[in-house]
Amino acid sequence: MEHLTVKANGAAFHVTRIGAGKPLLLLHGWPEFWLTWEPVMARLSDHFALIAPDLRGFGDSDKPDGPYAPEQHTDDVLALMDALGIDRAGVVGHDVGGAVMQPLARKAPERIAGLFFFDFVYPGIGPRMAAPDRLNHIWYQSFHQMEMAPKLVGATRESCRLYIGHFLKNWSYRQDAFNDVLDAFTDNFLKAGNLAGGFAHYRAAHAARVRMMKGEAPSLPAITVPTCIRWAEHDPLFPYAWTDRLGETFTDLDLKMFEGVGHFPHREAPDRASDAIRTFFSRIGWI
Repeated sequence: MEHLTVKANGAAFHVTRIGAGKPLLLLHGWPEFWLTWEPVMARLSDHFALIAPDLRGFGDSDKPDGPYAPEQHTDDVLALMDALGIDRAGVVGHDVGGAVMQPLARKAPERIAGLFFFDFVYPGIGPRMAAPDRLNHIWYQSFHQMEMAPKLVGATRESCRLYIGHFLKNWSYRQDAFNDVLDAFTDNFLKAGNLAGGFAHYRAAHAARVRMMKGEAPSLPAITVPTCIRWAEHDPLFPYAWTDRLGETFTDLDLKMFEGVGHFPHREAPDRASDAIRTFFSRIGWI
């Protein structure tokens, strides 16, 4: 693995890369940073040039001054591609990364060879996100917007470890998927600004999510970039039934259930996740 600091869009970004071939960008979610992709990167390095940045606010990248929305991350990603000399890339992501990939594909479709998603928020979920039986699953989205949240979570190493570990374990179906890196994840989020930097996404996304929950999400142009989605069978956040309206957002869609995993397929089943990524990009000629 090669670790770089790349200046782009007025900020310094930590980027990890490995391999050779056509470039694939790997965009992480919350509570994650580049390390979440390490098992996939190790398995795909013979096929692609893999680039896993820490999004602004996360890991060793610079932190935003306030809320930071997917549209702003999009500008970061395009600037990173420019700084790295990448004209066109495949993009893989989930969760926050999946939220970024949608405006990215609308803003610069000519620079995206294909999109590969694991579970993520998209407008078609609509009011289901806030249904009464779902509220216990999304409490953290409100908590993360509270000014005291970073201080409470980061009060001690143990409080941070318990908090981050709660999501990594309970959002997984294979609940030991992060056991070997839990200390590394804890150390990462204890770095100055990293808790608040990750929470900045939820502050920025709040208004749009409220509109979505009210069924008032604005109509956006459909994404025409070739898209593959492997949606987890056992994701407690995003049930598979919520895939029913993906066709309204993506016109060139390959959708299948990813069986036997929860919210983190790339960690819970890295062999199958890597095979699915490689198969899709091979099919569209990006290999």
